[in-house]
Amino acid sequence: MFTKLSTLSLPTIDEQAGQGMATLIKTAQEVKDSVGGIIECMAIGLPVGLGEPYFDSVESRLAHALFSVPAVKALEFGQGFRLSVLAGSAANDALQIKQGKVCALTNNNGGVQGGISNGMPLVFKVGIKPTPSIGLPQKTINVVKKTNTVLEIKGRHDPCIVPRAVVVIEAVTAWTILDLYYMAKRA
Repeated sequence: MFTKLSTLSLPTIDEQAGQGMATLIKTAQEVKDSVGGIIECMAIGLPVGLGEPYFDSVESRLAHALFSVPAVKALEFGQGFRLSVLAGSAANDALQIKQGKVCALTNNNGGVQGGISNGMPLVFKVGIKPTPSIGLPQKTINVVKKTNTVLEIKGRHDPCIVPRAVVVIEAVTAWTILDLYYMAKRA
């Protein structure tokens, strides 16, 4: 039976993966460390034609907004880095007209071709770094004395901010898509 994602503390499609994530996070917390993770985001139902081929491409607008989220350190659209080892014939998303609408036969490029939405689901992943404030001693510097020192932070700290970041990534994506809609209407 499919569990409603909103009822899970870690909203994963695969419940076993969620349980493994929960164990990893708990272990990091127990040893006063932290872990990062990957958030996959998808926007369904975008029309063909959002974005522009150069400076206002769907990818560049999203990249600008997503990298404004402090913990985001990586971004991949569609098959991302896997595309770099494929031949063009395998990486391209061939287009067809079905029932009067443009559709792609694959979605290797994550719903964007040439910077413009192609009608397929917009799919991307962001890499979230581990929380830097941890309970373990860390090497640092004393900027006033200009000496090396050790910092050990006391108190409660999130061992993983990825679950909290999901809604932030969704919101940033929604705002960016809305902006792309407004740009399309002005054109």
